[in-house]
Amino acid sequence: MAKAFSVASWNVKHFKGDPARVGRVVPFLKQQNPDVFALYEVTGKIVFDDMVGMFPGYTFQITEGPETQEILLGVRNTLTAFITQRIEFKSGTTHMRPGLLSTITVAGAHYSLLFLHLASSTEPRGMGLRDDMLYRAVKFRNVLDKAAGGKHKANYLFLGDLNTMGMAYPYDKDIDAKTELRKWDTRASQYYEMRRLEKSHEKTWGGGSTSSFAPANLDHVYAAKHLVFKQFKNASNDNVDIDVRGWVNEPNISDQDTWIANYSDHSLLYFEVQKV
Repeated sequence: MAKAFSVASWNVKHFKGDPARVGRVVPFLKQQNPDVFALYEVTGKIVFDDMVGMFPGYTFQITEGPETQEILLGVRNTLTAFITQRIEFKSGTTHMRPGLLSTITVAGAHYSLLFLHLASSTEPRGMGLRDDMLYRAVKFRNVLDKAAGGKHKANYLFLGDLNTMGMAYPYDKDIDAKTELRKWDTRASQYYEMRRLEKSHEKTWGGGSTSSFAPANLDHVYAAKHLVFKQFKNASNDNVDIDVRGWVNEPNISDQDTWIANYSDHSLLYFEVQKV
C-alpha cells in the first residue's frame, strides 16, 4: 500500500526560547522528515516564531489559552489540512489544554487526527480528568462517523502524551498504569472499533539515572481498526506500527542521561499512515 502521510508526535518538555536547545531539537525533528508533527509542552510565542522560521514549507497552528504549555502542530504545505481547536477536551477546566483536530485530505480521503496532552497526575483528580478526556476522545469517533456517512467509517486517530500513569490511593486501592490502559483498550475496541497501535518500545518516558520514577508508558496512538500503517521492528523482531526514537535507542544509561538532558525526557513517536 502507498503512504498517505507520516506523523511525528513528541513531548519536548518545557520547550521554550533557549537557542541552544532549539538548535538541538529542530535538527532531530527534521531528521524524521514528518509530513505532520505535533510538539507538546511548547512554551510561549518565541518557540512558535522559531519553528515557523526553521520549517519553511509547513503551516503551523498552536493551541491558545491561559495554560503556558501548548500543543504546536506543523503540517507540510503539500497536504490539504483543516485544523481546529477543540475546547471540549479541556474537560470543563480553565487550566487544561484544548485538543487540536487536523483533518488531512489525501487522494480524496479524509483522515482526522486529534492531538492531545492529558492531565499528568496519579492523584484521583488527575486520573478523573484524564478519564473524562479519554472518554471524550474515543467517543468523538461517533461525530466523525456521522460526517463520514456511516458507523465506523471515519479514518480517525487520537494521539499524544496521554499520561497514562494510573492512580495512587490509600488502603491498597491503587490503580496501576496497565489497568488504566486496559480499560481504554477494551472500550475503544469493543464500542468504537479502534485499537492502540503497537510501538517498538513500550516505555516512552524516562527520567534518567537520577529519577526516583521508573520509565513509563505515557505516549500513545489510538486508530480506527481499518487503518493500515507501515511496519517497523521491535527488539524481538516483531512487526509494530510505531517507531519510538530518542533516549530509548541509546545503548547505556549514561548516553540516555545525555539524550534526556539535551532533548527531552520523552522519546518521539513516528508512524506512517497508508492510503485507504
